[in-house]
Amino acid sequence: MAALYESYTLCALADTGPEGTRAIEPGRDRDRVVITESGRAVTVYKVSDQKPLGSWTVKQGQCITSPAVYNSQTKEYVVVTDEKVVRVWNDEDISIEKAFKATVSAEVYRVHSVPDQEPLVLFRHGAVRFLDSLLAAPQQPIEEVLSEEEVIRWSAAVQTEQQLVLLFSTEQRGQHCLYVQRFSPNALVKHKLETDSTNSAPLSYAATYRDGNIHLLYLFSSGCVYESVLQAWPTVPAVSETVQALPRSLLLKLPVGEGELTAASALPIDEAHIAVVGVPHPSAGAGKDYLCIWNTHFQTLQAGRELAGKIYGQLWCYSGKLFVPHGKTLSVIPFECQKSSLAAAMGKLKQTSVTNESNSGPTLVPSWNALLHADQTQTQTQERSRGAATKKSKTSTRNQSSCPTAEQLAEKIKVGSEKEVQKQVEAFLHGSQPEELQLTAGRLASALVTRCQADPTFYPQAALTQLVQTNYLCHSGCPDLLMLTLEKSDFCLCQLCLQLFQDIPEAVTCWCLKTILSVQDSELEQVDLEEDSLLFMKALTQTAEVSDGDSGQPNGFCPPVLEEESCDAPPDSEVPGTKPPRDPLALDMSCPVGPHKGALLNEVLQTPYSDSLLLPHLKDLSVPQVILLLQYLRFLYLKYSQDAHSRIPALRKPAVTQIMDWVCLLLDAHFTVLVLAPEAKSLLSSLHKFVRSQVKLYSELGKIEGSLEALKKSKQSREIGQYSIEVIELF
Repeated sequence: MAALYESYTLCALADTGPEGTRAIEPGRDRDRVVITESGRAVTVYKVSDQKPLGSWTVKQGQCITSPAVYNSQTKEYVVVTDEKVVRVWNDEDISIEKAFKATVSAEVYRVHSVPDQEPLVLFRHGAVRFLDSLLAAPQQPIEEVLSEEEVIRWSAAVQTEQQLVLLFSTEQRGQHCLYVQRFSPNALVKHKLETDSTNSAPLSYAATYRDGNIHLLYLFSSGCVYESVLQAWPTVPAVSETVQALPRSLLLKLPVGEGELTAASALPIDEAHIAVVGVPHPSAGAGKDYLCIWNTHFQTLQAGRELAGKIYGQLWCYSGKLFVPHGKTLSVIPFECQKSSLAAAMGKLKQTSVTNESNSGPTLVPSWNALLHADQTQTQTQERSRGAATKKSKTSTRNQSSCPTAEQLAEKIKVGSEKEVQKQVEAFLHGSQPEELQLTAGRLASALVTRCQADPTFYPQAALTQLVQTNYLCHSGCPDLLMLTLEKSDFCLCQLCLQLFQDIPEAVTCWCLKTILSVQDSELEQVDLEEDSLLFMKALTQTAEVSDGDSGQPNGFCPPVLEEESCDAPPDSEVPGTKPPRDPLALDMSCPVGPHKGALLNEVLQTPYSDSLLLPHLKDLSVPQVILLLQYLRFLYLKYSQDAHSRIPALRKPAVTQIMDWVCLLLDAHFTVLVLAPEAKSLLSSLHKFVRSQVKLYSELGKIEGSLEALKKSKQSREIGQYSIEVIELF
């Protein structure tokens, strides 16, 4: 059996175009992917954080004609622009225009890269070259393998145990062929693909290697899924021009309704399951698009997920995750496939047997609602006593009988009272297994939020909090939840979402920040926030009061008020024998916000974000809000410079790098406005003095860096006893 877990958004697709996302390729490790979209941009994403690690674009007028791939041998990226220009760059390159490029003599169809192998370059007329040999002589003549009317529709590189194999399909006047290119020895074999009785055309191909053979899976517009098996090592290398028939077997006949499929894709995810997108769900109405997992051994539907927006018939699978572009979103859907069995495929999951001596009540009947998760009760071990097994069986029976199903709970949410819904959600969470919660948490939370938006008097805060605390919920699974907490001024649940959601969009993060800054401290004092975050803020403000009378500063820290120079007055304006004037704001070590507001601001500071995406939204903050936030960030940095935070035990607290990053972002977004605002003059002056003092400190440290390095590398020329005195002069 198989299960689709809660999905999340990897990125937004600004302009998918008629073809959707051009390609998704594996990156440096299992947690990175290389995405080519819109014909001009290449972006590397870290999947677990849903954040871009690097992005490169080509100039206006240029177009990416072959998606970017990662070359694991050289740690570089390869892409083809304008069909003939091959570009190579690495993560450190800021601009793709300044990277290496070479113009080849023929049009390139696709570059394929397999881990630990040299990339292959497939030309539009069927010729193949290894990347290094092509770049060594870019203008080398390229032969034409295909006829003028023959067009490549799909290609893939498959790594077998002994060699690399390239496959590509072609179309000519409605006839479809498959070419198999082997390199050791060099041989090209052409196969003819059979057409079915309806003369439908293949929509997608997928090739995998298992059990010593290459398995080719292809989906026709009629809904038929066929499989052909190719030998990784043919008995006789074929070099003749004879076209060989490609045997095939029907794996699955998908329901297509009226007409034929137009944009669909099938992808094998293990030897018994395939993922399909763009094919109607057999139980859903017309006009709805689904991602489904089918069992090919038993011809059964195992899991389904409705997708909003336009479907482009594209699907990728890496590291146990499915990548599906739909609408203007690229969604990541984790999945799991268990060992195929007839009982699991038909929903007859094996239940815990009860001993003859036990009276445990009615027998548990498998429910079709449990098709997407594993066995609800675990088999008792032989070491346990019969009495303990009987007691556990009775408890499990009671929990199953009182626990509502996800469908029942969803219907109850639509019409039930707040108290009834809270009771049902609590019972469901108490009686459900983790596998079921992973599948239903987002659906139930969305149903609750939809009811809250339709009925302003309905707000089951406890039920929403319990769903968030399961850790099976993310922002993309219920995108309106965080905004609902701000609308209801539920800052307790808002704090919990900020802590647990790792995929909050930058626009929502900025809206949370704006709302928190606009709320009065007196109003937030009544909110029951997390105790650990409040204790950290209270301890930090208390250390501020204690440190006011302490002139000593650890780690060489020198506050800006003790500097000899001032940016407000020239040095010659000082009176000899008197202390320089002190800036009142620089001396003020008190926190500009209350502990509750500070605790919420700390959660926002720790939220993952992208600089380029967050910066435009920060410009929506008003000048008073920016000044207040800068004052708070300055307070935090001054306390961190005194190591006050290290003496306070706390589970979550912002890092000093996060504080400085936010200061830089705020200044970048509002620098012109702050310079012209009179109320911000003293704050900017204080920040300037503080930064100058830090630059001076690091400059002094840099002067002795060479001496310290030499001292560290120096070797003792003679043996030294247990005690010695040595004088070292630093110049």
